[in-house]
Amino acid sequence: MATMSATAPNATPPASPTPAIGKREIEISAAAADEIAKQKAKRGTPEAMIRLGVRGGGCTGFTYVFEWADTLKPTDKKFSGTTSAGETVGVVIDPKSLVYLGGMQLDFVRGMMGHGFKFNNPNAKGACGCGESVNF
Repeated sequence: MATMSATAPNATPPASPTPAIGKREIEISAAAADEIAKQKAKRGTPEAMIRLGVRGGGCTGFTYVFEWADTLKPTDKKFSGTTSAGETVGVVIDPKSLVYLGGMQLDFVRGMMGHGFKFNNPNAKGACGCGESVNF
């Protein structure tokens, strides 16, 4: 008597769900880490990190802050990303900005209209057309 397998021979196992980014965490894509490492090397500051944040202003209420941080403040939260070559880059966020940025992914995209960092932020309720201003 022949036995039949419950799984078809060519069936692929179901994909495991992508882990969610924690509300007090951010994710840095490999593309973003590659660009940060490239800009850091061009700048000549191997220990520098990127400071992410939000400030009041812009056409929809807040604007993203994206600048170099050569030193950490005592209250900064540090996050790391890994480049496609295995290098680690750092990103720091102050506690007030983390309330608005927690759970987001920082990515770097290239397209026909240019290239730049992209904030994939689930906390954002809207943004202006230029992508520089956001509403929470």
